[in-house]
This record gives sequence, structure tokens and C-alpha cells, in this order.
Amino acid sequence: MPKDTQVNELERCRPWIEAALEYSGGTHSFEDIEQGIRDARMQLWPSPRGCIVTEIVIYPKKKYLNVFLAGGDLDQILDMDEDVKAWSIDQGCDAAMMSGRIGWKKPLKALGWEILQTHFVKEF
Repeated sequence: MPKDTQVNELERCRPWIEAALEYSGGTHSFEDIEQGIRDARMQLWPSPRGCIVTEIVIYPKKKYLNVFLAGGDLDQILDMDEDVKAWSIDQGCDAAMMSGRIGWKKPLKALGWEILQTHFVKEF
């Protein structure tokens, strides 16, 4: 998708992104997401009624696609799973990971996602 189109889509998806950011623990602002997409460090996956934001994370022994924001209609988000997977494989990713509320467990299980670990946070 051309960069200008992505920026326009980002603005259209802004309400879904901002709603998802409410559950992210304060790690990013919308402006951080916007800059990440402009710099091509993050990827925007827009759909008519939702969107996903991803980033590639490289560890010493694995390359993951991190799905770290999703908002909008659940069916739209789940429908993007195969396209996101195919793209991440093309990028050389070994797997995808996602942090999210426990409510994601049931719909993601139907797509083959498993819980690997749980994140605990202690704010200072």
C-alpha cells in the first residue's frame, strides 16, 4: 500500500487504534503508532470495519510478527489472520505473537493460536 494511502487509512482507523491503546498499558500513543507506520517499523492492516497494527521483533533465535493492536469488529480482525500470516512468512518470520486481554483466547484458538505465556505487570 502506498505511504500516502496508509496515512489516510491510519486516520480512518484512528478510533479503533485509540480504543485498543486504552488496554496497552500506556506503552504507545497514537502519535507513536503514526510515526512507526511512517518509518515502516510498524504495519497497518486496515479493513472496512477494523484494523490491526503489527511490528517485526527479532530475537537472537527467532523472528516474530508481534500483533500488538487490534480494534473494530472482531470478524474483520479475524478475517485478516491468513493475510497477515502469509505476509509475515514472506518477511522471514518464524511465528506470530500477540499480547491482549484474555477475551482474545477463544476467538484466536479457532484460528490455531495458543497461549504460550502470560504477561504480568507491576507499575512503578
